[in-house]
Amino acid sequence: MAWIQKLIGGGGKGGKGPSPQEAIQKLRETEEMLTKKQEFLEKKIEQELQIAKKNGTKNKRAALQALKRKKRYEKQLAQIDGTLSTIEFQREALENANTNTEVLKNMGFAAKAMKNAHENMDIDKVDDLMQDITEQQELAQEISDAISKPVGFGEEFDEDELLAELDELEQEELDKNLLEIGGAENVPLPSVPSTSLPSRPAKKEEDEDDMEDLQRWAMEAM
Repeated sequence: MAWIQKLIGGGGKGGKGPSPQEAIQKLRETEEMLTKKQEFLEKKIEQELQIAKKNGTKNKRAALQALKRKKRYEKQLAQIDGTLSTIEFQREALENANTNTEVLKNMGFAAKAMKNAHENMDIDKVDDLMQDITEQQELAQEISDAISKPVGFGEEFDEDELLAELDELEQEELDKNLLEIGGAENVPLPSVPSTSLPSRPAKKEEDEDDMEDLQRWAMEAM
């Protein structure tokens, strides 16, 4: 792991170590370099494989040399794969550590701010303040009730006196009606006519006239 520390600049003694951001950036640059190395080795492996196939029947020595180089390239490629896995794991761990550090730093900053906010607060003073607020609210409610109560209304009166006065008023109204009725009895009635009405003919006379009319009609018909 010494060579990794050398890559990220952390091998100096007594010097100040790199910041997490600097170390993460160095690891990413190393990953990019190794990835390019992988691509180069993969191309070389493919080239040596084609040379071995081409000289397999014509020049076995050249074909064997190509296969040997191919094996070395494959070994280097496997080493780079392992190195990339290690660097990736270290970078992720460092990123997580850096995130946790920032979170803790911000939480500590918030805790200090809260402490400063509560520095001049006394719980006893807070209780006294809340009690004063409650008393003032109750006083304000009493004042509102007093203001909203109508002035001059709601006096108490003796109900018996009111009933007696009502009886007197009813008796006065009854006496007034009786006096009006008594005065109407003394009004003079209209006089009866002195002349006699014409008398109606007696029923017998009417029957005789009818008989005469009937006989006269019978004679004329003959």
